[in-house]
Amino acid sequence: MREAELWSRLGQVLPEGYSRVWADQVVLAELAGRTVSEALSAGLPCKRIWRAVWSQLELPGELR
Repeated sequence: MREAELWSRLGQVLPEGYSRVWADQVVLAELAGRTVSEALSAGLPCKRIWRAVWSQLELPGELR
């Protein structure tokens, strides 16, 4: 998964215009206490980040 796809998916599951704010503010335990933005800056794979988001938001299986 590429970063553009990660942002696209976030935009689909969060209210319009909120995905960047959420990515900057919500700390995810599955990302070692990082936000999405911090995880991207640290070089974590986008697929791993998306799985943490998926889990945090309790999204349906078909979105995994």
